[in-house]
Amino acid sequence: MTLPAGSFPQPTVAVLGAGIMGSSVSLLLAQHGIRVVLIDQAPEPFCGARRWNEGKIHLGYLYGADPTLATAKKLLPGGLAFRRLVQEMVGAPIPETCVTSHDDTYLVHRNSVAGFDQAFSVAVSVADLGLEHPDASGHFVRLEDHRPRRLTDGELADISGSPDVVGGFAAPERSVSTSVVADLFVKAVAAEHHIEQLMNRRVLSVVPNHRTGAPWRVRPLADRQEIDLGPFDAVVNALWKGRGVVDAGLGISRATTWTDRYRLSLFATVSEPVDLASVVICVGPFGDVKNYDGIHLYLSWYDAGLQVTSHTVRPPPPPVLDSSGRDAVAAPTLEALGAIIPGVRGLHTRLASVDVRGGWVHSAGSGSLHDASSGLHRRDNIGLVWKDTYFSIDTGKYSIAPWLSVEVALAVCDAVGAG
Repeated sequence: MTLPAGSFPQPTVAVLGAGIMGSSVSLLLAQHGIRVVLIDQAPEPFCGARRWNEGKIHLGYLYGADPTLATAKKLLPGGLAFRRLVQEMVGAPIPETCVTSHDDTYLVHRNSVAGFDQAFSVAVSVADLGLEHPDASGHFVRLEDHRPRRLTDGELADISGSPDVVGGFAAPERSVSTSVVADLFVKAVAAEHHIEQLMNRRVLSVVPNHRTGAPWRVRPLADRQEIDLGPFDAVVNALWKGRGVVDAGLGISRATTWTDRYRLSLFATVSEPVDLASVVICVGPFGDVKNYDGIHLYLSWYDAGLQVTSHTVRPPPPPVLDSSGRDAVAAPTLEALGAIIPGVRGLHTRLASVDVRGGWVHSAGSGSLHDASSGLHRRDNIGLVWKDTYFSIDTGKYSIAPWLSVEVALAVCDAVGAG
């Protein structure tokens, strides 16, 4: 199948993957007048992990097990620029009602791989980095007014009271409702006439174009048949699961060990507003509570939600859960969180709905999060690799995607002589 040339004078670029990275890159390229063909195996953009996660806008506070601050330095610019870049891309504000309105509370568990003193020391250093950054004013709150603060004994008792919690601090991180942000992107992509969406197509490979014209062809599976798309002047591989398979087919190998994890969490609504803090139980494989507006909540417990762990280029398919399988995730999640946060214990009487959802987490490193030496406690080995006009991007974290997409779009424009 050869795509019709249409009336576009600029090059044509295939973008693989319609999550936050692929959609961001597509919108930026379209703004430069480039014709974009956005390809994904889902029926529409944002059907996977980028719609179903907690939406934490990372500034680096979570990575207390990385005292080098390499992770914080990598994540901080993207976190600070997230709101501005998203709003510019989608042409609409992120509604305040979908953003948590209070600082995150970090509770350090006695089994954390980093003690409280180290976690808080990293938090103070991260705050200093944030204040020095030129985009500091673009965050959801004024950083100078929200420096990390140790919780008093009374505050700690009010939030937790668990003997397993050895300390806590507040940090100026916010989270967004990813489903709301996803809808903004879906609408913006659909409205952009330079973007053609080819959904329900699972990309199998990218191959050199041996015919005349642009250098690349894309081969996806559609209706159980392999088809041939192209030619394309450039290809951007923004896939989450499956990116490594396509890269390997072009001789781009992984420079380190990678881990793919399929995780599920709870997306809940309550029948009446709850006064529940947004809490991160750290540093290790513990849990999160996100309270976006008193009604919509995100609840996760790592061990309960983890379904698949793989170090292969082609991870196995995740399980398809029935109602009992979803209950097997929801019940232990609520129980584990409730053992540490009393405010979670009474939620079961107020739950109007619970959706058990999630997706793949792709990260460099291996080992268990229970192990302080595991490479999974860092997230600085991310970014862009390329071969000629083929570009592959490891997003790393949801919140850094819009910022990284600027780098990708500029590299593509430079490579194809556009913009």
